[in-house]
Amino acid sequence: MKVSFSTLGCPEWSWADITAMAKDLGFDGIEIRGVENELHASKIKEFLPENIARTKKKLKEMGLSIPCLTSSSCLFDESNIEANIKEAQEYIETAAAIGTKYVRVLGDGQAEPKGDISLDFLADSLLKLAVYAKEKDVIVLVETNGALSSSDKMAELMKKTNNDNIAVLWDIHHPYRFMDEPVEETYLKLKEFIKHVHIKDSVMKDGMVKYKMTGYGDVPVEQAVKLLAQDNFEGYISYEWVKRWCSELEDPGVAFSHFINYIKDINKTI
Repeated sequence: MKVSFSTLGCPEWSWADITAMAKDLGFDGIEIRGVENELHASKIKEFLPENIARTKKKLKEMGLSIPCLTSSSCLFDESNIEANIKEAQEYIETAAAIGTKYVRVLGDGQAEPKGDISLDFLADSLLKLAVYAKEKDVIVLVETNGALSSSDKMAELMKKTNNDNIAVLWDIHHPYRFMDEPVEETYLKLKEFIKHVHIKDSVMKDGMVKYKMTGYGDVPVEQAVKLLAQDNFEGYISYEWVKRWCSELEDPGVAFSHFINYIKDINKTI
C-alpha cells in the first residue's frame, strides 16, 4: 500500500512546490487534480507533450509517481455525453503519456446523493470509454460518490460493465457519511473492484458536512486503512484535502504533514 495526496489540497502551489513537499514528507505519489489555476490535466504545463519527458525524468529522480489523473468527466450526463467522453479521452491520452495507470471519471455529479442516475446509460458510456482506455493501457475508475456512494449500486454497475478497464475508486468518506454504511460493509462488497482509494475525514454540524484533518472527524479512517492492509492492497491511498473548494481549511503543508504521520502511526500497529 502506497500513499499519495491529491493536488486538490494545494491549489496555490506550483509544480515545484508540490513535488518538493511530496518528497520531503515521504509520500510515494501525487494524484493530479489541477495545478495552480489549471484544472485540466492535459493543459498543465508540465504535462504538455514537449515537457512530459522532462517531468517523468524528474519524478523518477525524486522517487515519485502519479497514480491517478482525476477528471471531472461526467459520464452520467446524457445531454453532454460527447463532450464528457472527449474530456475523458484527453485524460486517458495524458495518463498514457505520463505512465499513469488510472483516470477518475464521475458516475454522479455530487458528493452527496441528490437523485437517481441511469445505471444502464452510465454503463454504456463507460464501456465505450473502456475500448479507448484499453488501447492506451489505462483503467477508468468510477468514484463512490453521489448515488454511487451506495455500494450495492456501485457493485451493480461493475457487474453491468464487467470489464477489466473499468474499476472503482473507493472514497471512504461518502458511503459512510451519506449512506450510513460501515466501512467494512462497503469494502467487502467492492474490494474486488477497488484500485485506488480517497481518504478524508469530517463531522456533521448543523446538518452540514465539515471537513476535518484526519483523525479529528468521526470517519473510521483507521479501520479502512487496516482493512486494505490485511488484504495487502497494492494500490494507493490518496489524501483528498478539499482545499480548492473549501478555502477555510487548514493550509496544505499542515494537513499533508499531519496525514502522512497519521498513516505512519497506523502502519506501526498493523
